[in-house]
Amino acid sequence: MATASKFTGKQKAAILLISMGKEASAKLYKYLPEEEIEQLTVAIANIRKVDAVEKEAVLKEFHEMCIAQDYLATGGINFAQEVLESALGEDRAKQMIQRLTTQLEVKPFDFTRRIDPMQIYHFLQNEHPQTIALVLAHIDPQQSSMILSSLPSELQSDVAKRIAQLEQASPAVIKEVEHILEQKLTATIRQEYSVVGGIDSIVSILNGVDRSTEKSILEHLEVENHNLVEEIKKRMFTFEDLINLDRRAIQRVIQEVENQDLLIAMKAVSPEVKQVLFENMSQRMVETFQEELQYLGPVRVKDVEDAQGRIVSVIRLLEDAGEIVIARGGIDEILL
Repeated sequence: MATASKFTGKQKAAILLISMGKEASAKLYKYLPEEEIEQLTVAIANIRKVDAVEKEAVLKEFHEMCIAQDYLATGGINFAQEVLESALGEDRAKQMIQRLTTQLEVKPFDFTRRIDPMQIYHFLQNEHPQTIALVLAHIDPQQSSMILSSLPSELQSDVAKRIAQLEQASPAVIKEVEHILEQKLTATIRQEYSVVGGIDSIVSILNGVDRSTEKSILEHLEVENHNLVEEIKKRMFTFEDLINLDRRAIQRVIQEVENQDLLIAMKAVSPEVKQVLFENMSQRMVETFQEELQYLGPVRVKDVEDAQGRIVSVIRLLEDAGEIVIARGGIDEILL
């Protein structure tokens, strides 16, 4: 019996496109990146002869993989494997599930990436804070930020603390929480231990919430756990922390950010921060900013915070690119 195993993945894709015909293949090409189109075109050009049996094997495998992926997406790994075992046998089903989970990198709560964060919030809002923390530590930080911002203020700091203190969640705990979500939103499960939470997790989430939410959470946490707040702050960067950058870094930031953002951001900063910024501007730029600040008039707090947030985002991008260094405290951060 012929199988598709003799062909590479690109060759299988080429055979599939050839079998689909010119019109259908052309439509599919519209949804592919240029690099993949080039690779497929080369593979198609190199296909010389494929007999009917081999082509049938490739099409059958493609059909089975589509069905398997659909089962996986709608019912989770366990459901998909049970159905495939009934249809294809245990060995074939295991091979297919293994290939799909490797390709898709299935992770706990991965299905939530396709769901509106507010749907998740409405389900979680009445759950125990530990359950909320477990879910938020697993899902996309941007989604977690929106959900955390929507929680009542008295609950926000509790959940933030629990995320920061999470270390490891066993498959049994994850499976139980996912099973509850699965009833409403569907779920996927990974069987090995999953390291979640911790300081890095809560910092990632706090970096995505609005400034007032961030301040509120840190202020509440400060009362309960001063050391935890200090550790979180070490890994975060706020606009006021500009004074801790060296002159070259500050000048680089001034070059990169929008002048209007910098102007609005300076509307409500400490004299120390304003002085540091002026010291790293040209004399002409200082005079221009001083004049514009004088005639700027009242500015909403939210507009100032948004402008400062955009500048901090630029600073973090510059740090990620290795163009500036942000010292976060500790002897290891001292530059000699």
